[in-house]
This record gives sequence, structure tokens and C-alpha cells, in this order.
Amino acid sequence: MIATALPGSFYSHGPRRSRPAPIWSERGRSLAGALAVAAVVACAGCSGGSGRSRDASSPDVLGGSRATGGDQAGSSSSGRDGGATAGATSGSGAGGGMSAGGSATASGGFRTDGGTPSGGATGADASAPTGGSTAAGGATAAGGTFATGGIAPTGGTTTTGGLPAIGGTASAGGMVASGGTKGAGGAASTAGATATAGSPVAGGTTAAGGKTSGGTTTATGGTQIAGGTTGTGGAASDRCDVGVYDAASPPQVLALSGNLATHDPSAIESSGTYYEFQTGLGAKTSANLTGWNAAATPFGTPTWMTAAVPGVQGLWAPDISLFGGQYHLYYAGSYPFGANTSCIGHATRTTMNAGSWTDQGSAIVCSSSANNWNAIDPNLVVDTAGVPWLVFGSWWSGIQIIQLNSQGTAKTNNTVTSIAGRGGKGIEGPFMVRRCGYYYLFTSWDVCCQGFKSTYNIRVGRSTSVDGGFVDKDGVALTAGGGTLLVAGNNTTFNGPGGQSVMIAGNKAYLVYHAYAPDSVAGGSATLRVADLVWDSNGWPVPVGP
Repeated sequence: MIATALPGSFYSHGPRRSRPAPIWSERGRSLAGALAVAAVVACAGCSGGSGRSRDASSPDVLGGSRATGGDQAGSSSSGRDGGATAGATSGSGAGGGMSAGGSATASGGFRTDGGTPSGGATGADASAPTGGSTAAGGATAAGGTFATGGIAPTGGTTTTGGLPAIGGTASAGGMVASGGTKGAGGAASTAGATATAGSPVAGGTTAAGGKTSGGTTTATGGTQIAGGTTGTGGAASDRCDVGVYDAASPPQVLALSGNLATHDPSAIESSGTYYEFQTGLGAKTSANLTGWNAAATPFGTPTWMTAAVPGVQGLWAPDISLFGGQYHLYYAGSYPFGANTSCIGHATRTTMNAGSWTDQGSAIVCSSSANNWNAIDPNLVVDTAGVPWLVFGSWWSGIQIIQLNSQGTAKTNNTVTSIAGRGGKGIEGPFMVRRCGYYYLFTSWDVCCQGFKSTYNIRVGRSTSVDGGFVDKDGVALTAGGGTLLVAGNNTTFNGPGGQSVMIAGNKAYLVYHAYAPDSVAGGSATLRVADLVWDSNGWPVPVGP
């Protein structure tokens, strides 16, 4: 989520190539000018004169802020570009307080505060303890579909071997015959909890693919989490009840307030609090998803990153997720602008409200001029078998995917598979989420970081396989330039929506992204946006925003 194919800006991460003169001329601002804008915008998000609020348990380090609109003279880029970089000296404040130059995004600038759930976290309804108890409330997926292997028709009858006995009565929440039992593997229908409050049938355990012998889906050995990631070792419910379209209540963009300056946000819900991370490794929190406050910077640039990517300044496009009993924060570093000398790193922690992040100390994957892809914009997704995968990419040949080990700490082999591309045109910021039999791949197209003139837009495609076969609504392969438009600018209130992620909380799904306000509003800065994400009866996300 950090590259625009433009010369000389902070977010540039594409192959060196010439760009149209009008775009170049609008971006030819000086480094000094960019730093000045960054300072103003950063202070706009501060309370009093003390800078951002801090969590005493977290280190105060920020590797520099990317101001919007400034260029690094002479560098060409095909990746995202937000302007010049404020150095590390101005990026952190004494005594734990971030300085004005260290975090907020200037107009069209880098991703500063925020983040989104990596790889598809699930929501509050998602966890299911070993032993057969259902997720919160025991509700089954809307439309009657469970994880692979367990489908039941509307009305509550079970599938193969699972018809209720004659005379069976409906228990609260689902069809359970008073004298009949469900056959092994039978998944319940729409609203089909097996009993009031969703208690599982005694002895119900998860079989391969999420079917249960007692008709209740569990997540044996794993927890389903916000955004599409499941606990390693157990397949989770396939979320057919998440984000169901209701014509009487169409999707809306939420009205937000507070600290909203952001770029490439990624968010997750934990114990009733929403946490957001963003480019520049800034952070925010919210108690209600609408009012946002600045939070402590997770950590600074690790020493291994500075060695692997000499000259790197700040970390980009973080991705937050929960799986395997830990929270995972993936991030990227790249330098120089316009090149694909880049690496993706990884940090973990056990809780979000206490403790601190521990960096894993090495790269997950790196790219160089020898590769036709760029190792930035990471996103974690866990498949139905509990296997974690890392999706990434910006410009060049497009979006890539690699398989990770069960801890998500390293790739399992050197296979890098291309899953989406535009023949060298702008595509980046991938985010994949699993829902109701499909993996959905969201990407940002075209150019960011030009303030209100940004042409970013959000596209989507889907596949039944995590590592390929993605097509858009018209059946065009994403590897052949396909992508169904989901969110576009309106030239009035916001333009350039992109840097998206998906957060799932309960049976609600949200598209979390940034978009650029008019230049007359905060200088055209990148602003946090959160919108309802729903799927129509054919399983396609419904357009919303900007």
C-alpha cells in the first residue's frame, strides 16, 4: 500500500520509468517544503503542545515522517509517493512524546496513523473453543453455509445424514428435531444454532473443513479472528453471516471524528477497543470505531532492516492480525525511492492492551533489482486449513503470495506466485479476506499521494483458492488486468480512496481505507475512512464510499 508510479516522491516503489509531464510538474516540490507541511499537519492532530499521547509500555521511536506533496528530486518511481521524508531526528520526541514532524500525514503524504487487520481478522462472534462450543451466540452463517464441508439449506435441515427425525421441533435459533438427531457433518441452516444460546450438541468436535459430528462448528485448536485469519490448527466458520446485504439498510461510510490523518490504515478489534496502524508506523485507538485518538508508536526501524535496506527511512503499510494466540504486525521498508530494494518484517505480542511488541529480527521476504516484484504492502491471510500466507506487492508485475510457516515467522519455500497484475500499471496494497467459500482480493489501483488529484481507487476479485485463480465480476482474470470497481473518488468530498484493509467484528465487516479531502480542507491530506462492507446475494461486495 505504498507505491505510486511517479518520479521522486516518498511513496515511490515502482520501476524507473518516465511519467506524464503534468503529474511530474505538480510533484516537484522541495524537501524543505514537504517537511514544513508535515509539521503543520502533524500538529493539527496533537492535543496541547505535548505531541501524541503515549502508552508508557511502548517505546517512542518513529523513523521519520513522510510529508505529502514533496518530491525527492531526480528519483523516478512507479510506486506510491507521498513526498520527502523527515529524518529520524525530527521523528521522535523527547520523553516519549512524538514530535510534530514524526507522525502525522501531510497533504497526500505517507501513512501515519492507523492500520488494518492483517489477513483477515474475524470478529467477536468468531472464537469457538475446543470441545465443540459455538462462536458467540452460536449463530450459524447466513444462508446456511458453514466452513468447507458443511452446507445446510435455509430452513434448518441438515445436510447428508442430518435430516431431523419426523416430529422434530425447532429449538430456538435452529432446526433441531426433538426426537431426531443430526447426522455427522451436518451443518445447521440460517439462524441455525442447535439450541438456545448456541450450546453445541454434546461431544461435537470439528472435523476436517469445519464440519462437526454434532452439527455445531468449532475451531478446534484455533480461534477465528477479525479480518479473515483463523487460529493455526483449526478451520473456522466461513462467515456466510458476515456482511450480509440488506436493501433496507444499504452500506454507509461512518461519520468519524478525532485524529484522522492516516495513510494505508490497518485495524483490529480487541476486547472492545479498536486499534489502527498505518504508514510511518503511527497508531490510533477508538472505543467506538468513530472517535479516534493518537496512540504510541509501536517501535522504530529495527537494526536488521537498516542493514538489509541501507538508507531506509521509516516503515510502511503495517498489517495487523491475530492468529496462533498472538497478534502479528507485518511491515515493510524500502529504499531508494523508485527502486524495489525492499524487505518485509514482522513483530508479535500476546495482548493489545498490555506489554510491548517483539520484533522477530529478520526479514520474511526481500526484493531487489533482480526481481520483477516489490516486497512491500504485506497482508496476512489464513486459509481454511489453518495455513498462513503472506500477500504483498506494488507495481512491477503486481501482487504476489508466499506460504508461511505455522508461526507466520518465515516463508516455507522460495515459491513466489503472482495472483494479480496490470502489465506494469499501478496496482498495490493487497488485502485478502475469506468469506463464504471465496477468498476476496482487494487492491488499490492507479496513483496515490497527490492530494485531491490522486487517482487511487479500490478494486476487488475473488477465487476459491488462496493462491490463484482470481477473477472479477465479469470473469476477467486478475492476472490479466481484471478488477471490479468498489470505491472511487467523487471529485467533491473525497478522491483517491485506497490503501484499504478489511476488519471483521462480530457479523459486521468494515472497509478501512484512506482518501484525500479537497485541498481547501487540511491541504488535501489523507484521511481515515471506515465504511460498511457487505456482500450481495451473488457473493460480491457492494460498492460504497468514498
